[in-house]
Amino acid sequence: MGKTLEATNKCLYNASVNSVGSLAKLKEAVSGFEERDQLALTDRARGEELQELRAVIDRLEREFARSSKSFAQDRGHLLDNACTAVGWIARACNMSSSAAADRLCVGKQLDSLPEVSRALGSGEIGFQSASQLCHLYEQLGDKRGGFDEQQMVGYARQFTVAQLRVLCRHARHAADPDGFYRDAEEDFERRWLHINPMLDGMHAIDGVLDPVGAAAVRSALDALARPHGAEDHRSHGQRNADALVELAHHAMEKGTLPKRRGVKPHLNVTTTLEGLTGALGAPAADVEFSLPIGSRSLERIACDCTISRVLLQDSMVIDVGRAVRSVPGPTRRALEARDRGCRWPGCDRPASWSYPHHIVFWARGGETKLSNLVLLCYHHHRQVHEGGWQVVRAGGELRFVPPEQMVPIRARGPGVRWAA
Repeated sequence: MGKTLEATNKCLYNASVNSVGSLAKLKEAVSGFEERDQLALTDRARGEELQELRAVIDRLEREFARSSKSFAQDRGHLLDNACTAVGWIARACNMSSSAAADRLCVGKQLDSLPEVSRALGSGEIGFQSASQLCHLYEQLGDKRGGFDEQQMVGYARQFTVAQLRVLCRHARHAADPDGFYRDAEEDFERRWLHINPMLDGMHAIDGVLDPVGAAAVRSALDALARPHGAEDHRSHGQRNADALVELAHHAMEKGTLPKRRGVKPHLNVTTTLEGLTGALGAPAADVEFSLPIGSRSLERIACDCTISRVLLQDSMVIDVGRAVRSVPGPTRRALEARDRGCRWPGCDRPASWSYPHHIVFWARGGETKLSNLVLLCYHHHRQVHEGGWQVVRAGGELRFVPPEQMVPIRARGPGVRWAA
């Protein structure tokens, strides 16, 4: 017995030494590769290098997955009192938990999928494609009888990763519709959405949606996020952000949302008379759920809003006036019948998605009459107030005059201001 244990320990020691030696050679090879002369590469040679490099990385991913499986089987994570192998791998290997779980799944299934392992090792398919097949094989469970490995590897060679993902979902549904439904319900329970204020007053939106919900949101945003002509220099992400805000404004404007605290949802802005008229030295306006806003944004909101007069004395409310629309209903209906939509050249927003704008700003004394009103969509209304464009009536025509100096919009990280 003693000799047997001694021989076993010797074998384990030799395996460990061999592994360390192999890793040392691999690190040495990587260091040598990093020192290559990249400037000598032509575009075609660089493309070929990228392909070969990716194939090498995929082979290393395969070995990482296999080693992860062995580590989990031997409960190696318990040496550091980690609850799970996924948690240990994620923390120790600087990976996300989902990436660690993905490698562990691949490692567990490759022994049962020799053709997938061979194709991955030879570079015929990439690691992401192999991962899709391994996850499908794991999900099928006792329904694996219909899994044709040769055929699926052929699909992996033929299709992109995105196309293969869709094909695997179809295959899962065909082989196990009940399991597909259970997974879909579990995925739906993972949905969430957070809107968090940042230090500079901006808000970060983060969340996870189920496939159907995400498709509905993307469909609605895509319909509103198209560029508004050649002068629209917003990025795709900025257009999506504006589309989301436009959806919210439209829903509140139509009054179809459920009531909140007994009233229809609305944007609650509090200001002083001096702030409303843009007087010098006036404080910023307070917005519910957000930080104070400037006078230009306040002017835009005041173009078409419901106003309530509140009189204060010694910080105490002494009188509340009746709520009054800045653009009365009959005037609004006449305006929609006349303009039929946003009047900005080339804009396709209908009247129901547009807002009354005072050509001479209402907050600066402009009258609420048809001759001083024009319909503008959310984006173009903001272009006039915050963007510095002017709407000028010349006889029976409207002219849209750009600001004398266009302010360039540069990208910056969240919460980061430009240096002075």
